[in-house]
Amino acid sequence: MPAEIHHQHRDVTGGWLRPAVFGAMDGLVSNFALIAGVAGGQAAQRVVLLAGLAGLAAGAFSMAAGEYISVASQSELAEAEIEVERLELERHPHAEQAELAARYVERGLDPELAAEVARQLSRDPDRALEVHARAELGVTPEDLPSPLLAALSSFLAFAAGAVLPVLPYAFGATSLWPAAVVAGVGLFGAGALVTRVTKRSWWFGGLRQLGFGAGAAAVTYGVGALIGAGGVAP
Repeated sequence: MPAEIHHQHRDVTGGWLRPAVFGAMDGLVSNFALIAGVAGGQAAQRVVLLAGLAGLAAGAFSMAAGEYISVASQSELAEAEIEVERLELERHPHAEQAELAARYVERGLDPELAAEVARQLSRDPDRALEVHARAELGVTPEDLPSPLLAALSSFLAFAAGAVLPVLPYAFGATSLWPAAVVAGVGLFGAGALVTRVTKRSWWFGGLRQLGFGAGAAAVTYGVGALIGAGGVAP
């Protein structure tokens, strides 16, 4: 009879969650901080709006390019090491089988049982490669993170976060307070939403993101106000 499955796990190795969460938080915090800095310098509404839109575009493309290159490089490194393991399995199959058996002994199996498990797993070259890659590299050859997925997730998430503090100025706001309210709600809501995946307290996640965002905005607002008050020429 087939084994009865009583629970399921969510995907914890996919390439979308980290860039999506990081992109949204980075977009919201960095663009609100940028807007706050420009607004602190007593810039006109049109200038603040232009700065926010420029920050959105530049940040979204930068995040996407950075994620694509980093994930692609990581995957290429993993593929190169997997190829090394594939060649070892072809050239020294008995040594690799003994190595696998030794790993199972280290995990608590009896030597005889470990040797039999390793022998059976080594009969299929593809299965043997998968087992060795997981054991030695911590990756699955057919399930490496997608650079394109990571880049797209970062781009959309950053843009979604960065557009929030821009919206009040796009609809005619002339002070920072409407953008601060929208950004604050967005930060708290995004932090609370993430806890549905991480299973942390919603209020903790929300307040943590709000605190980081408020701190960054306060610093850049102060810098903008200081430079604006100093009368620095453009």
